[in-house]
Amino acid sequence: MIKKEQYEISDLLNIIRRLRQPDGCPWDKVQTHQSIKKDMIEECYEAIDALDNGDDKAFANELGDVLLQVAFHSVLGEERKAFDFGDVLNEVCTKLISRHTHVFGKDKAGNVDEALTNWEKNKKKEKGIKSNTDMLLDVPKYFPALMRAQKVQKKAAGVGFDWDNKEDVFNKVLEETDELHDAIKNDTNIKEEYGDLLFSVVNLGRHLGLSAETELACATEKFINRFSKMEGIAQEKGIDIANLDISELDKLWNEAKIL
Repeated sequence: MIKKEQYEISDLLNIIRRLRQPDGCPWDKVQTHQSIKKDMIEECYEAIDALDNGDDKAFANELGDVLLQVAFHSVLGEERKAFDFGDVLNEVCTKLISRHTHVFGKDKAGNVDEALTNWEKNKKKEKGIKSNTDMLLDVPKYFPALMRAQKVQKKAAGVGFDWDNKEDVFNKVLEETDELHDAIKNDTNIKEEYGDLLFSVVNLGRHLGLSAETELACATEKFINRFSKMEGIAQEKGIDIANLDISELDKLWNEAKIL
């Protein structure tokens, strides 16, 4: 492969084909759809991380890694004579045209909500979704659990199965909290009640216009930052936090909160 100033998609596909040859890369040539499926998820997360960091060069780099996953799966499909990159391209273009009937067809959409309504209507038709249960089952199981819960709730709400107001949802969270407390005391159904509580909290976030996945990620980052401050305070005092009891750690934690 000759180095170029600017590569094209055909170059990427040819590089992967070369790596898959018997005298190619020992790692690349033994991969399958199943063996690299987790890589696609990881690369998508890394791309979003680069986007949120505001680094355009890093974002372009990570988008390239996402494209690599698409190209790699396309070459694997080509080898199996199942599909190739052209089929992938055809599928996405066809989907964009068929679901935007308010642009390429006779439907109308004067705002975002109407556009999304058309998209969902066309998606159901395309996928042969005939019942509301089919609609819920269509939410991929591979989604992160919080994201999947929120999407399932949103679809159920779309057919009227939803709480009337935020206060009712908040009360449901309190109810599920009590039920988990009872389960812990009785040492029974703890996992089920814990799951119910999480599901209710996700539902509350949806009613508040929040993303459970995003807000938990932010809370985790806040915890890490505060933990770092707590450890810094301890180090300044010549203390190893591993040697402190919970009450002493709590004091340091409260100091870190006000920094």
